[in-house]
Amino acid sequence: MKRKVILYIALSLDGYIADREGGVDWLTGLDDGQTGDCGYGDLIREIDTVLLGYKTYRQIAEDLSPDKWMYEGLESYVLTHRRLEDKPGIRFINRPAGELVEELLGQAGKSIWVCG
Repeated sequence: MKRKVILYIALSLDGYIADREGGVDWLTGLDDGQTGDCGYGDLIREIDTVLLGYKTYRQIAEDLSPDKWMYEGLESYVLTHRRLEDKPGIRFINRPAGELVEELLGQAGKSIWVCG
């Protein structure tokens, strides 16, 4: 099966992912009657690669899941101009997103998730 690129994000009705301060606390504000994972489990089974920007990476690594990389077991690419040392499963890339996506689409694997 040919790889594909998936955009899976949470979005508020006003068209934003984060609040004015960059917070995503509203994501945990599901009402008490909410059940299921909104398709997240299906997404994770379909992908093996995550692409994210530095701000999303920083928020996950410092605020949301500082003790364990949230996407362990998936190959993560962080698009950034910062010179950071790669970590196990996390590569810091300074190049246009389109070039990286084209390269990844040419490789064997599951789908690619654009996160955040």
